[in-house]
Amino acid sequence: MNNRSLATVSSPFMDFAKKFFNDDFGYFPTFERKNSGLSNVSETETEYLVELSAPGLKKEDIKIELENDVLKISSDIQDKREEEKDGYYRKEFYRSSFERSFSLPKNANRDEISATMVDGILNVSIPKVKEEKKKDTIQISIK
Repeated sequence: MNNRSLATVSSPFMDFAKKFFNDDFGYFPTFERKNSGLSNVSETETEYLVELSAPGLKKEDIKIELENDVLKISSDIQDKREEEKDGYYRKEFYRSSFERSFSLPKNANRDEISATMVDGILNVSIPKVKEEKKKDTIQISIK
């Protein structure tokens, strides 16, 4: 009995299948995957930072909303082109969209959220509410 698993079998077909299914359709150059909406979320002492991949998009293409403590970042681009020339007619259309939602923690300062767009990366800064330090001991007077 052969104990080799399918993952270790090497053949021209298996190599093609692995490349086809693992390389974002690398064999079809007409398909373009933009990876819009991929994100990183980090935290510092003073803020939360959301970095969102938006290659090829302009700041006008992106919508940022805050509703019920949920930050929603989305984009929906549509483009149509028609051309009639030298006896042929060509019509193309394109649509790209994504939506990401992030629940904000209670200490997020909702009124001070800001965003910038640099080199295809959307950076959203969510400052934290400044907490007053609590006193360890409080004197209570008796009336």
